[in-house]
Amino acid sequence: MAQRIILASGSVIRRQLLARSGLVFDAVPARVDEEAIRQGLEAEHAGPEDIAEALATFKARKVAEKDPSALVIGCDQILVHRGTILGKPGSLDEARAQLCRLRGGQHQLLSAVVIYDDLQPLWRHIGTVTLTMRPFSDAFVEAYLDRNWASVRDAVGAYKLEEEGVRLFTSIEGDYFDVLGIPLLPLLTFMITRGALQA
Repeated sequence: MAQRIILASGSVIRRQLLARSGLVFDAVPARVDEEAIRQGLEAEHAGPEDIAEALATFKARKVAEKDPSALVIGCDQILVHRGTILGKPGSLDEARAQLCRLRGGQHQLLSAVVIYDDLQPLWRHIGTVTLTMRPFSDAFVEAYLDRNWASVRDAVGAYKLEEEGVRLFTSIEGDYFDVLGIPLLPLLTFMITRGALQA
């Protein structure tokens, strides 16, 4: 009998990408306090990569504890701007402030994936993308958020590249899937190597 695969995430785009790739899995959102974990790690002077990996690990482990025999995929994405990690905007005002802070410059998105098997970390990967945002006006920010707030309120940076957020950028260096929040190609390669997916 094939091993059950669980995606420990409530992200619609992650579910869609994995499903369209042909992977058979269940989605079980991991209930963890991401903000508290991130703040605790920052207080210990952990670096952005360590924080992204730790958050993905917490999610995978949380779900794996309920189904130890499953292969559990935990994911997390963080945004780093000039050495500072920006969380998901908690309000419209915070989203506006984040976009104004990021415009006209570069920032990085770190997408981590950790796989648990038998309550142990089995595999991990972190993808990094550098994005350059165009110097848009305050009026554009207001209009953009007015149109898109319902969609981007849970997105780091207050944008989604697969939607109108693509207009905010002039260049992207790195893997497009990492921008969407999952290092899809390395993950699928691992699944194929393990025999969980045919190729």
